[in-house]
Amino acid sequence: MSKRVLIVSSSPRKGGNSDTLCDQFRKGAEEAGNRVDTVRLAELKIDYCSACYACKTTGHCVKRDDMERLLAKMRSADVIVLATPVYFYTMCAQLKTMIDRTLGGAQQSGLENKEFYFIATAADGKAAMERTIDGLRGYIECLPGAVEKGVIYGAGAWQLGDIQGNPAMQEAYRMGNGIR
Repeated sequence: MSKRVLIVSSSPRKGGNSDTLCDQFRKGAEEAGNRVDTVRLAELKIDYCSACYACKTTGHCVKRDDMERLLAKMRSADVIVLATPVYFYTMCAQLKTMIDRTLGGAQQSGLENKEFYFIATAADGKAAMERTIDGLRGYIECLPGAVEKGVIYGAGAWQLGDIQGNPAMQEAYRMGNGIR
């Protein structure tokens, strides 16, 4: 049985290292017979959470932007891949903004029981990405029934194209291809 996979690429640089790993993950997942949708956060308009907490009483965010459409995709997915370049030992602003805005979406059902994969790229080694991965783990701990299925570390990738030939390329394909 195929699964619905949503890849959320947060890189502001189209075709960058984390985008390239997303492409490899997608290729593997599609070859395994899954339905895959990729969203690039840099191409969406997602405003910052203003902590008004209207979502707590209304069940949805009062802001009207692309987050509503993204939340619908997240709800319909069985598997969600969160990909980010690592800047100053943490996730990029685009992904953090999206995560904060899921507060409103979490007030409704549909974000529970998802499988998550994380992709991170950094100029430094794996240890430099652990804070980022910890932040992503903290996020899914807030989503009931969420399960971490795998982490892909794109270490040593700073300049555009550095990820080519990196073992993370095969790992991304393998993890995507392992979705059943």
